[in-house]
Amino acid sequence: MSQPSAPATTPAPGRAPASLIAWRNAIFVIFTMSGLSIATWVSRLPAVRDDLHLDTSAVGLLLLGLSGGAVLGLLAAQQILFRLGPRAGIALCMVLLATGLASVGVTATVVPELGLGILSLAVLGFGNGAMDVMMNLEGAQVERAVGRTLLPLMHAFFSFGTVAGAGIGAAASALSVPVIWHLGLMAVLIAATGVVTVRFLPAHLEAGQPDGAGLDGAGLDGQKTGAPAKPALGQRIRESLAVWADTRLLLIGLIMLGMAFAEGSANDWLAIATVDGHHQSNTTGAIVFGVFVAAMTVGRVAGGPVLDRFGRVPILRWSALLGAIGLLGFILAPSLWMAVVGAVLWGLGASLGFPVGMSAAADDPAKATASVSAVAMIGYLAFLAGPPLLGFLGQHFGILNALYVILALLVLAAIAAPAARERSGRFQRT
Repeated sequence: MSQPSAPATTPAPGRAPASLIAWRNAIFVIFTMSGLSIATWVSRLPAVRDDLHLDTSAVGLLLLGLSGGAVLGLLAAQQILFRLGPRAGIALCMVLLATGLASVGVTATVVPELGLGILSLAVLGFGNGAMDVMMNLEGAQVERAVGRTLLPLMHAFFSFGTVAGAGIGAAASALSVPVIWHLGLMAVLIAATGVVTVRFLPAHLEAGQPDGAGLDGAGLDGQKTGAPAKPALGQRIRESLAVWADTRLLLIGLIMLGMAFAEGSANDWLAIATVDGHHQSNTTGAIVFGVFVAAMTVGRVAGGPVLDRFGRVPILRWSALLGAIGLLGFILAPSLWMAVVGAVLWGLGASLGFPVGMSAAADDPAKATASVSAVAMIGYLAFLAGPPLLGFLGQHFGILNALYVILALLVLAAIAAPAARERSGRFQRT
């Protein structure tokens, strides 16, 4: 594939234009807010469970609302992006997820009804799912513009958000702050930050459009680049369906499925597994979850340079092995400190699967939007099927034993790793 020639998208090393730096930093902030929203909810999950008087199986149903909303968001993301563009689209998603987060707090504290909790989490999941596609597409474009691997670092900012959210959640739990006040204040912060941050995104029509061409054909430097016109709806539908015939893309989706299950199961169940399986307090559960996301953050910060040096395939295989060792350590740990060590290894192993899968799917800029949406949808099957499955197994066999199902998916991810191999000339070097 020929490489683009617009100078604004291929800056010389150390001379990235201010607009590109602002774009990159805005994506960092958006990833952070996404992580903050999820960790804020997860860190108070044990308290929400207690407020709603739910057993383990009912918690699985509650989480199904989040996962189902996320899948609907993935399905809607491409149409939202084409109709509104990334600025308005991401802003809308931020407001939706903040609304869902605040509604969970109201439901838990004021109107303790399971159905309302599921609906609130569906709104949160829809906003986060749609935004996930959009921010990863934007991140893939920044990668191509900068000329080096950046998506793991962007996902590290997601993890920074989860670390902050877990820490604040643990403090709120320790201080007995009502869920409604904790989640409500965080929702206001997230919505306000999102609305301001999107102003620094380029006003291009579609994140998958080659090299940041704007809605009016303007590139990053504001000069006309002759961008193609907006495709018709029928053409977009055909392109979206065509990617499902790509075997490589389906295998990348399998990687995403296994790694997302390893990550998502920790987001959904690690705090409760610590409380119920290892007989710790709700506050300790939030702290162990914070340790897990801190380990993921470390893995993602280091991930870009490591991937550029060793390549995607060996790193994915070692990540799956490390995650499996950590998972077993957490399940079988006879003491709290060993469970914490297991959570660290589990977090390190799960850290790179999702960003690497997104980056691999976006290797071809011409099909990036449809491809990223497709693999994200496959990955999110883990978030859809995982909560009720683990809840059902946990109810009958214990939550720690339920976590064994993750091992098989990590093995499948390791087997499918060659599909993520880098394409030659992925980045244009100057």
